[in-house]
Parts: sequence; structure tokens; C-alpha cells
Amino acid sequence: MIKKIAVTGAAGFIGSNLCEGLLERGYQVAGVDNLSMGSLKNLEDCQKAKSFEFIKEDVRNADAINTICADADVIVHLAAYKIPRYGKATDTLLINNEGTKNILEAAKSRQTKVVLASTSDVYGKNPNLPFSEESDLVIGPSTVSRWSYAVSKLFDEHLAFAYQDAYGIPVSVMRFFGGYGPHQNLTWWGGPQSVFIGAILRGQPMEIHGDGSQTRSFTYVSDHVDGIIRIVENERANGEIFNLGSTHEITILDLANLLHKLIRGDSEPLLKFTPYASFTGKPYEDVMRRVPDISKAQNLLGFNWKVSLEEGLTKTIAWQRAEEKL
Repeated sequence: MIKKIAVTGAAGFIGSNLCEGLLERGYQVAGVDNLSMGSLKNLEDCQKAKSFEFIKEDVRNADAINTICADADVIVHLAAYKIPRYGKATDTLLINNEGTKNILEAAKSRQTKVVLASTSDVYGKNPNLPFSEESDLVIGPSTVSRWSYAVSKLFDEHLAFAYQDAYGIPVSVMRFFGGYGPHQNLTWWGGPQSVFIGAILRGQPMEIHGDGSQTRSFTYVSDHVDGIIRIVENERANGEIFNLGSTHEITILDLANLLHKLIRGDSEPLLKFTPYASFTGKPYEDVMRRVPDISKAQNLLGFNWKVSLEEGLTKTIAWQRAEEKL
């Protein structure tokens, strides 16, 4: 019986929303975060609950992680250093892998279930859509640092299943597609929607990388939280990988136009098209299409995305307007 759940990256976007969802379902939650990217403000509601404990700690501190997770029934490992669009590939590769190893080591003695966050970025340049969990993972050249996040998470996936094979730890892997909503980071770290919303509210141009024809599937955070909880609670999820996301595909240019319409109505949007080479200074490869096949999560977990893009963006705009006081 699951009573206590440890969540790393608890003060981040998905982590804070997940903690709220777990508390609503009656679980004890230990939230772990070093606050390098997350914020305690995201956890204000959680900290009102007696069944929530926040621990400021880095997942690279093996002794601390082992102590924190000693009495957890499930560990949801969300803490990660994200895609290095502008460098910092070293941090991405080392932080992610060291943290995941420490989580898996902490789970060994009690055979604690580990639910590991991965990314849709691991599908890379595979041209065959929609991506299923069995699809080939087509990663670009090692000289392009943009792929280091995908590689770090792919290594984490392999490491998790290696620990399962070697030590019997039940593991599940989640590949997230385009999360957005309250508590999202307001920089490019949080995705194009957060940057576009901020630009529109300030009357500034939206920066479109390339020509904007690249597509993504954007998933409102409550749908991601629902999927995570289903994986936590369902033993059929053990040993499996799941795509979690919306199947609604939209171009980045259409996303920008939709956001402008939701905020400013039918006036002409301000757009700034920026070639990839100009903002990296190095070779950069974008993924031109990204949309999931979620039939596995539907069949095994009963998961489905519920919040439409327009509904979710409307809620997100209201939250961001209040957050930035715009």
C-alpha cells in the first residue's frame, strides 16, 4: 500500500503541480529541490498541508537522498537540468546522470518503485510519426550540444532498466510532451508558449525560431499530473515506458497566432523571425515535428489528455498575467 511518495524537483513546474495532486489524493509527500530552478512560491499551497514536507537538497548528494527516500513507498524523479540551447552541456549530462544514479541507489535496499521523468526529445529526428514507445530514437551528431539533454535522459532510461534487471527495482519511465500551465518557467526554459505570452502582454514581438513551421504537441499540466499518478498507482506500469501528452499537433507559428488572438483579439500579431544560427552561434538542429502515440497509456492506464489547447492556454494566460502583474 502506497502511503508516502518522494518527489524530486518538487518546486519546479511539473513537480509542484504533482505535489498538489498527490496531496489531494491523501498521500504523504516529501518534496525535494535545491531551488536552482524551482521556487518555494510554487509550493505555497502544499506547505499548508501537514502531510507535506519540503527538503532543500541536491539530488547529487547521495547520502541525503538515501536518507530522504528511506521511508518512501514510491520515488518520482523529476529533478533534471534541461536542454542546453545556449551551452552548459556539461551540467546537463553530469547533473542528470548523477542524480538518477543516486535515486536508483536509494531505491535498492527497499525495492522502492521509481517513476522516472524522461522527455519526448529522445525521439530526436525520427521522421515516422506519431512516436510510439517502440519507435527508433534518432539522435543527431555529438558535436551539436542541443542533443545532450536527450542523450542524458536516454542514458537515465537505460540505467533505470539496468537497475531493474540487476536488483529487481520496479521502474517506470514517462516521456513528457510539451507541458504548460501554472508554475511554468517564464523563460525559454519553460517553452515557447510562456515566452510568447509574456511578449504579447508587454506589447513586444514574439521571437519565432526559424520559419515557425516546426510542430509540437502541447499538454496542459493537469493532464501530465493525471498520467503520473496513474503510473504511480498502477502495478501494470512497472517496467514500462509511457508517452504522456496531447496528440493535438500545432506549428509554432500557429501557436503564436493563437496566443495573440486569445490575448489581443484580431489585431495584427508582432512577430520576429530569428534564424537558428543567429541565436546559438553554433550548429543547431531542431526537431521539425513531434506528436505522440498514446495508445499504450490509454490501454494500460486509462490515460487520456482532457484539456484542449485553447482552454489550457486561456487558463495559463490568466495565471501568467497575474504572476507577472501585466
